[in-house]
Amino acid sequence: MSSILVTGGSGFIGAALVKALVRDGHSIRVLDDNSRGAMRRLQDVADHIEFIAGDIRDPAAVTRAVHGVDEVHHLAFVNGTEFFYSAPELVLDVGVKGMINVIDACRSEGVRSLILASSSEVYQTPPHIPTDESAPLVVPDPGNPRYSYGGGKIISELMAINYGRKYFDRVLIFRPHNVYGPDMGWEHVIPQFSLRLKQSAAEHRSGKIPFKLQSDGSQTRSFCHVDDLVRGVMAMRAKGEHLNIYHVGTTEEITIADLARRIAAHRGREIELVAGPAPEGATDRRCPDIAKLKKLGYSPQVPLANGLPSTVDWYWAHEELQAKI
Repeated sequence: MSSILVTGGSGFIGAALVKALVRDGHSIRVLDDNSRGAMRRLQDVADHIEFIAGDIRDPAAVTRAVHGVDEVHHLAFVNGTEFFYSAPELVLDVGVKGMINVIDACRSEGVRSLILASSSEVYQTPPHIPTDESAPLVVPDPGNPRYSYGGGKIISELMAINYGRKYFDRVLIFRPHNVYGPDMGWEHVIPQFSLRLKQSAAEHRSGKIPFKLQSDGSQTRSFCHVDDLVRGVMAMRAKGEHLNIYHVGTTEEITIADLARRIAAHRGREIELVAGPAPEGATDRRCPDIAKLKKLGYSPQVPLANGLPSTVDWYWAHEELQAKI
C-alpha cells in the first residue's frame, strides 16, 4: 500500500478519489485550502486521512504536504465555467503556480510518481467526435477569458510530461469529461438548471415553466457520473503507462435542451425552453472516445438516467449550502 497526497482533496472529484484510495487501504494525505472544497465531502473518511490546510500556490505548504509520500495526485485547480469568465487571473494563478510547486516539491522530496487531473477543456472545439486523446490542444483566442482554464490545463500537461521524462518514474494524466454527481459544486450546468427549476417552479405553480438557455440548447455533452470517474482513474492508476493520457467519461451524448427537460421531468414539471445568446467560446459538441481506457478494464456503469435524479434531488435539498454573494 502507498502513501499518497491528493491536492484539492476536499473538492468534488478529489474527495471521491480520496475515499476510493482509502477503501483500497492506502495512507492518504489531503492538501486543500477549502476555498472551493468542503470538509463535509470527507466526513466519511475523516478518521482515516491526514488533512493539511494550505494553498497550492504556497511552495512551502506544498513541500510540507509532499514530504514523506510515495505518490502525488494533483487535482487542485479552480473549476467552474462561471469562474473562467469572472476570475481568469485566479484560474491561471492557481493552475500554473500550483503545477510548478507540485513538480518542484516532488523533485526536492524524491517523489517519482505523479497523477495529474486535466480536462476536456484542453480541446475547446474538438476536431472530431468522439474525440480521442490525440486531438490537438488549442487556445483559439488568448483574449477570451474562458480559455484561462483550458490554457492552464495545457500548461500543466506540458510540464508533467516534459519533467516526467527526466524526473519521474511514472506520470499519468486523465482528462475528465463533464463529471457530475451530488455536491459537485454550484457553477456547473446540472446544479444551475436544478436550482433554477426549483425557483421557477415556486413562481409557476402550474402549467409549463419558462426556462431560459444559453443559445438554443442544441449543444451536446456526455456526462460522466463521479463513481465512473473514480473507476476510470483507479483503472488508469493500476495499469496505465508512463507519460500517457487517458480520457475518463462516457459516450452517452445528450443535448443541453434534453438535459433541461429530463431535470424538469424528474421533478414532475414541463418546461418551455427560451433560447438566449451563447457565451463566447462555448463548444457545440463534446463526447470522448474512451477506447484507450477501456483497454485497461474501464467500463462506465452509471447511465445518466440513473445518476441524474439523485443529483437533482441533492441540490433541491441543499440549496442553503450555496454561497451567497
